[in-house]
Amino acid sequence: MAIESPRIRADIVEATEFPDLVARYAVRGVPKTILNDRLFVEGAVPEPDLVAAVGQAGGQAPPEARQ
Repeated sequence: MAIESPRIRADIVEATEFPDLVARYAVRGVPKTILNDRLFVEGAVPEPDLVAAVGQAGGQAPPEARQ
């Protein structure tokens, strides 16, 4: 998504190299996706779920709420 949109930025962090971030975000397993420091997605999720989480983090209502 970050490649396709200039409004999205992605960083990949190696957990063993940044223990302070692991503690700050309570990482217990990977992947852990953190969106805008307020929304967390644990584990590998289907693409539609991740896209919905990104939209929610950006302030966009989920598709079922927009109907």
